[in-house]
Amino acid sequence: MRHVDVESQSQERKITFYFTAEGRVDFRLLVRKLASRLKARIEMRQIGVRDEARLRGGIGPCGREVCCSTFLKDFDTVTIRMAKEQNLPLNPERISGLCGRLMCCITFEMDTYQQIGEELPKVGKRVHTKHGEGKVIRQNVLLRTLTVELSDGTIVTIPWKEVRGAEEEK
Repeated sequence: MRHVDVESQSQERKITFYFTAEGRVDFRLLVRKLASRLKARIEMRQIGVRDEARLRGGIGPCGREVCCSTFLKDFDTVTIRMAKEQNLPLNPERISGLCGRLMCCITFEMDTYQQIGEELPKVGKRVHTKHGEGKVIRQNVLLRTLTVELSDGTIVTIPWKEVRGAEEEK
């Protein structure tokens, strides 16, 4: 068990202890002893590691305060598939938050990546550019650019608006 935080409500004479633990912990005896000593109602609340990060706060890898302690209300499921679709490095140290789990921001950015990604030609698709015909080898959704390998082997990165699909030419 690891103690995380304590919350006291003096009007109700109630003290809540927040903790994390691997499994379920039975605190009935401890609660009785604390209640008699502190003359207050005692509540022991087990929380998850994401809730712990929310309570403690901190600075995320982006340099801003962690999302879970600022504006996120619920913790949605975050998957490796989401990280892959956003072209994030699959290194656990790079995509894990302070809690040790996948970063929450991967989830709320997913809709934007899907929306913009639908507008871009897919990787492997043949396209026409001002430099000639080629094949899309990479997308940068945020910058809205495509990296295209031209017929002669040259690789160019261009804004996606300057690209036309090969079938559009015919």
